[in-house]
Amino acid sequence: MSTGQTPHPEFTAERERLVYAKVIWRIIPVIFLCYVVAYLDRVNVGFAKLQMLSDLQWSDTIYGLGAGIFFIGYFLFEVPSNIMLHKVGARPWIATIMIIWGLLSVCTMFVKTPMEFYVLRFFLGIAESGFFPGVILYFTYWFPPKIRAQIGALFMTAIALSGVIGSPVSGWIIQNFHNVNGWNGWQWLFLLEGMPSVVMGLVVLACLDNRIDDAKWLTAEEKALLDYRIAEGAKQHVHLTTMQVFGDRRIWFLSLLYFLFIMGLYGISFWLPQIIKDTGVKDVFNIGLLSMIPYGIAAVSMVLFSKIADKNGTHRRYLAASAFAGSAGLILCGIFAHNVVFGMAALTLATVGVLTMMPLFWTLPTAFLGGTAAAAGIAVINSFGNLAGFVSPYMIGAITDATQSSSGGLYVIAVCLALFAVLVLWKVKKPA
Repeated sequence: MSTGQTPHPEFTAERERLVYAKVIWRIIPVIFLCYVVAYLDRVNVGFAKLQMLSDLQWSDTIYGLGAGIFFIGYFLFEVPSNIMLHKVGARPWIATIMIIWGLLSVCTMFVKTPMEFYVLRFFLGIAESGFFPGVILYFTYWFPPKIRAQIGALFMTAIALSGVIGSPVSGWIIQNFHNVNGWNGWQWLFLLEGMPSVVMGLVVLACLDNRIDDAKWLTAEEKALLDYRIAEGAKQHVHLTTMQVFGDRRIWFLSLLYFLFIMGLYGISFWLPQIIKDTGVKDVFNIGLLSMIPYGIAAVSMVLFSKIADKNGTHRRYLAASAFAGSAGLILCGIFAHNVVFGMAALTLATVGVLTMMPLFWTLPTAFLGGTAAAAGIAVINSFGNLAGFVSPYMIGAITDATQSSSGGLYVIAVCLALFAVLVLWKVKKPA
């Protein structure tokens, strides 16, 4: 506790709610916009693919490897990046990595060979490796465990919003900027969607506070309340060294769960435009508009079910149910691969199920980790889990090249999500 005080007696439940609302409105919009542009920089290659592969004469396997190699860099540098954030503070660290990855994303417009593509994607993964786990850690500095699923959902709906906004915008850029200034549409896509990350890095420097003590916009009594609630939640934390984190079985079990989840997340994120195209929709802008549907419904689902789970303490059941829904949706995507109406309904179910899993999952590790253990533990889970971000797109690309259909890859991912649900119900005995 930074103030050493107990909560002021005037802090009723309603007053406490208003204090957290004040914190949320100050922090979440900035972090939210950062994640929108971050995720867009990560997956807009899925839209670039619709034009990029034919222009450069690349195969689906080359694309899948390039999309996935991002996560090798992500894996190698995530733990040190998150520990660095814990030491130097969220504001300078997040700002720095955002500016770097924005510039790297812009540079992707100049690739000519597969190797150039692989190298840039690898370094983009290094730059982005500290953002998501860093934000999860950052939330533990401000919010107690009892509301973190809701806070995580508010933050993680940025994935859905990046699809709602980014999909039609990406389609529009590719279609309308093609051959402007002699550049192809996919080149303009990387330029116009990379620069906002640089801008948001500067916004972070101007607006974000590292910890409760740094917030001049909070009164002393409000800081005391927030510190008290954080200290309450910290009583359940285990105190591990960084090396002990690597030997904790719970960390590796959660890493396995997250790997299975990421198989589904990036199977959808990197291939959603192609899945829609396979149903018979050829116009790139229309593909972008249709992509808004699953992401828009998923945004509502993420917030709604996280709020219910926080209220009832049923994170485990909703997490498993979401995984089963995602699995069923992917199977139906394969079955209705060439039917626009049923294919979109199946894709929506898959997207809603997978994205709803995300905020619910992150209540599991943050419920028992704190301090340096949280910094290292969250990074370990996220980095090892995100290796699936390499496996998933590369696997689907290879299967698509071999069979001329993406359905086989979708079925493999569906099995991963079903296994996730079974493991949660079997091994996670208590609600987060």
